[in-house]
Amino acid sequence: MKIGTFDIKVSLLTIAVVVILAFFIVVASVLSESVRSQLYWMIPVLILLIVMPIALNYMSRKEYAELVPVYEREARPVRIRMINESMLGKVVKIEGMVERVNFRFLNRPQFLVGDRTGEISVKMFTSPEEDIRENDVVEVLGAVIRRYIITGDPVINCVSIRKRDAPAAAGKKS
Repeated sequence: MKIGTFDIKVSLLTIAVVVILAFFIVVASVLSESVRSQLYWMIPVLILLIVMPIALNYMSRKEYAELVPVYEREARPVRIRMINESMLGKVVKIEGMVERVNFRFLNRPQFLVGDRTGEISVKMFTSPEEDIRENDVVEVLGAVIRRYIITGDPVINCVSIRKRDAPAAAGKKS
């Protein structure tokens, strides 16, 4: 679905929840004597369950799009091996190959990106503009954060992840 310039994606989990609840509403309506009184509040709740994730995805994508120019000005290119705890809060740009993709079905993908010097987890809290798959060579723009808010190893909170054409720009860790 397209809203403005953003391609909004609804997660499979959201769709599954709405379908299951719609099934329960139909069953409850058939088995209940007071069908109308239930439908007056059940149908709007179902609509909200699909509209709210769409609205949140749109707002996230819009906010990330506004942050990209700011991050591009501030980011400094680094190799993955250079990212450590002293860089927490710094804006970085890395290039590497996507070795693994998790949580795509939630529209909150997490990528494991590697270059010749190492690998790092790249977390994104909205769906990316492009469809990023394993073995894609990408450019990542984001801030270094801790994996678990207060503790954990450094990871990248991704604002933008884009495919790159040059396969020589990244390689798997040797």
